[in-house]
Amino acid sequence: MKRIRSLPALYEALLHAFGPQNWWPGDTPLEIAIGAILTQNTNWLNVEKAILNMKRAKMVNAQALHDLPHGDLAELIRPAGYFNVKARRVKAFVAYLASAYGGSMARMKKQRLDKLRPELLAVNGIGPETADSILLFALEKPVFVIDVYTKRVLSRHDVLPYGESYDEFQGLFHKHLPHEVGIFNEYHALFVRIGKEFCKPTPRCSACPLGTMEQRTMQFIA
Repeated sequence: MKRIRSLPALYEALLHAFGPQNWWPGDTPLEIAIGAILTQNTNWLNVEKAILNMKRAKMVNAQALHDLPHGDLAELIRPAGYFNVKARRVKAFVAYLASAYGGSMARMKKQRLDKLRPELLAVNGIGPETADSILLFALEKPVFVIDVYTKRVLSRHDVLPYGESYDEFQGLFHKHLPHEVGIFNEYHALFVRIGKEFCKPTPRCSACPLGTMEQRTMQFIA
């Protein structure tokens, strides 16, 4: 299908329009993993506030988080919303990290991708998008992250219907792009950028750097 083979061209167009995005914000792999959990159903500004609280309390540490009572963690991450649920999820991830890798993200990074992904998906509260965010951004594994922005842009370009499965969308990128962490990282960040600024629920097509909806579709499938 010609439209699918244009995924690299769309990447180049987005990169030309916006430049490198330098994702994911975070000082350590553990902080990035925690951020991937906290960003569920909220915006990044709220996550930053929650992580800042954790840093001030010296709680961006696997052992400290493992020992911290649930209620204390929930209070620290309150700005991220759903703080009781997310506290359980962070604790579940840290318990998994301790059990499987001795609390070491560096040791976890050495594990094969085909082993890591099922392990993460088995952790309470970690779905495909969160698991893949941890894999790509914290552990530098070549897996493409699909989110609402990716689905919105591609569905509006008639690549796949919005309601198609996560795996179906992800499969396009895994099939038609080099399996390189840098490309997957940057491409995902660029989808977020254009999704937030132009490809909103009510799209701003006339101002979009990819042109009008009709022009964008022609460019994309050409």
